[in-house]
Amino acid sequence: MTVMNAARLCMRWAVILMMLTVASPALAHHSFAAEYDRSKPVTLTGSVTKLEWINPHARFHMDVKDNSGNVVSWEVELTSPAGLLRRGWTRDSLKVGESVTVAGFSAKDGSSLANATTVTLGNGKKVFAGSSADENP
Repeated sequence: MTVMNAARLCMRWAVILMMLTVASPALAHHSFAAEYDRSKPVTLTGSVTKLEWINPHARFHMDVKDNSGNVVSWEVELTSPAGLLRRGWTRDSLKVGESVTVAGFSAKDGSSLANATTVTLGNGKKVFAGSSADENP
């Protein structure tokens, strides 16, 4: 193998690896309709237990008392961190222990997963969550 052929082969592999790396996050993304049900609106009030400022969607976890008084841990999906920043959010907008109210939509599978449209903070300020439900009804 000549030096030129080896260089071409290395370049091809580098391009293939780069394309796979760039495509991976896109493959992991899902549409709203694939996971959530517009006919299942939900309002949750409870205490924030964890915040995950990650792509493709930021999310937080909260403890909510159900009708029987049992505490249920919910996962609440938001838009991307960049989308939240454009809406005025910061990493400190939600704090662990803060009581919040979430308006959004439940997961199709009945799990304790919701896609938030708005979050009302403990101080009464309502912030928009950038729900993917708003993108393509």
